[in-house]
Amino acid sequence: MAAKKRAKKAGVATATKSASAKRAAKVSRPRVRTKSKLATPARSAASASRAAQAGSKVQGAALSAADRRAREAFLLEVTSLPTAAGREERVIAHIEAWVAERCDRLVLSRDRIGNLTIARHDFLESCAKGVKPLLITAHLDHPAFVVTGLRVVGKGKAAGVELDLEFRGGVNDPYFVGAALEVFDRAGRNSCEARIVSLDAKTDPATKPFKTVVARLARAADAAIVVTGSIARWKFPNAEVKDGLAHTHACDDLAALAAALVAFDSISRDAACAHVALLFTRSEEIGFIGAIGAAREGTVPKGARLLCLENSRSFPSDSPIGAGPIVRVGDRLSVFTPELTNRVGDLAAAHAKEYAAFRYQRKLMPGGACEATAFASFGLASTCVCLPLGNYHNMQDIDGVAAGKSKARVGREFIATNDFHWLVELLEVVARKLDDPSVATSHRALMDTLWSRHARIVEANVRGA
Repeated sequence: MAAKKRAKKAGVATATKSASAKRAAKVSRPRVRTKSKLATPARSAASASRAAQAGSKVQGAALSAADRRAREAFLLEVTSLPTAAGREERVIAHIEAWVAERCDRLVLSRDRIGNLTIARHDFLESCAKGVKPLLITAHLDHPAFVVTGLRVVGKGKAAGVELDLEFRGGVNDPYFVGAALEVFDRAGRNSCEARIVSLDAKTDPATKPFKTVVARLARAADAAIVVTGSIARWKFPNAEVKDGLAHTHACDDLAALAAALVAFDSISRDAACAHVALLFTRSEEIGFIGAIGAAREGTVPKGARLLCLENSRSFPSDSPIGAGPIVRVGDRLSVFTPELTNRVGDLAAAHAKEYAAFRYQRKLMPGGACEATAFASFGLASTCVCLPLGNYHNMQDIDGVAAGKSKARVGREFIATNDFHWLVELLEVVARKLDDPSVATSHRALMDTLWSRHARIVEANVRGA
């Protein structure tokens, strides 16, 4: 009874889980290692629930050790979900369960493309009053394989089962050679092992848009659970937090999605933030398909500002892991909406000035492209905040492999847990202060000051003095 009272005080739902929540809970659980304590899968799930449902602390206040562990358990649980472009069902089921536990204030909707929007019940009413919507976005997929066929090969004791798979995402060719895979059943709840035996890296936009591989199942009997459309991903150890780093299957972009959910759980409790919503897009890894669809279909409300969340490859000398989330001013294709980007950057700077423990970075990040560019190309105000990422797209030592100095090996992606917590903090700051007139962040005042100090020099020169 005491436990239930504590849960209720923290905002934790104690009702029996819905069927969708039970399905979401069946994903292979990460073992969460924090310091010397190893959590069991059941404890991990409970911690994740507390993190997702407990209200956030006051902005700038230090998180308790228990709150940090709960949030990190939630991070590992979400980033361990199997997903692929066009096959995001496991992540979607997890989100459905999360929203169902908050149905008193939140509603989930889908557009024709399958993108998800999560908002307060009074979202449209709030926007009708003249407040421009703010959409915090993340994508639901990660580079992974999808089974396109399977067949029996060989005879007798040499018989086995081979799978044909297409790879939806971007990974360099050497990383496929002989790699071990984890292949899921159609529902994404049970898995078996396979190993790549060949790669066809040739692609053609019209006839073969993706790289394809052939993989052999470790046990022929496992063919019983594999069907066309099953997801496969690199075979890795369970996710864990070690030495301040979260090592897990798919930081990109599920770590950002987890941060958005944790932050929105607090933001959505504030009626003054009724204009803030979440937009989760599909199939980013094959060309921003969900984002393009959201822009084309009118999913994004008129006048909305989009704060796109990403995980971007870290370069130690420029964008180090552990130095804070990055206010990203652009990517390799474009610079983002200047006014919105400047405002987010100024809010981050002001928050860092007020709370010395908070860290953030401001960078271009030209190594790739993100959905902010896709939205901006349709005339939508957009910018990006990203987490600096290690083992981008599960590729270890990308530069060393490209230079021929290292053997290609896939590995778990990793981010700093501090960066994750600071991202949650920054999202809450932006949601509450983006339109706050008392926070003066315009650079016009600085320009006027500089003019008043030195305009006389050019004016005197014009007069010939």
